[in-house]
Amino acid sequence: ASGQEFDPHWQKAFGTIETQVSRMDRLVEQLLVLSRVENHANQENKQPVDMPKLIKALVDDATWLNQEKHHKITDELADDLWVEGIDTELKSACVNLISNAIAYTPANGIIDVNWQKNGDKVIFSVKDNGDGIKSEQLNRLTERFYRIDKSRSRDTGGSGLGLAIVKHVLLHHKAELVITSNWGE
Repeated sequence: ASGQEFDPHWQKAFGTIETQVSRMDRLVEQLLVLSRVENHANQENKQPVDMPKLIKALVDDATWLNQEKHHKITDELADDLWVEGIDTELKSACVNLISNAIAYTPANGIIDVNWQKNGDKVIFSVKDNGDGIKSEQLNRLTERFYRIDKSRSRDTGGSGLGLAIVKHVLLHHKAELVITSNWGE
């Protein structure tokens, strides 16, 4: 009948189903992205990409979508610092790094996003004040489905594919991923 509420048992069941479906959806999406970036190295023509604009849009989205954790997300982006690359891939890599910071930084944490020139290199960096990562786990982070903490990854809804995607995108762009972390910092 219209206007009738389901009893709490069914509400909980539907809530659980919805959560799992959206997790599966994200996982499938990430698998498709990973397969695309693995298989299409340099097949798309590289074009000049306005990175400050791209990153600014991602930071704005992240700030808007992330109100419940009250993170302070700051950005410092060097103007007019474009790169030759594949727009969709670069966006995917940046989004994954920002999403990780959001997922693993506790409420009221600070996330700093930077895009700067350093000598003859340009560096995109995402720095947060989350729990940090143990040194023995750092070199396994880009393995597919590798999770530092199985229970934590369930809560954050991660796919375990984000950094594998980042690694492949960076290979296409002759770039490297550097992760520095101290456990507990």
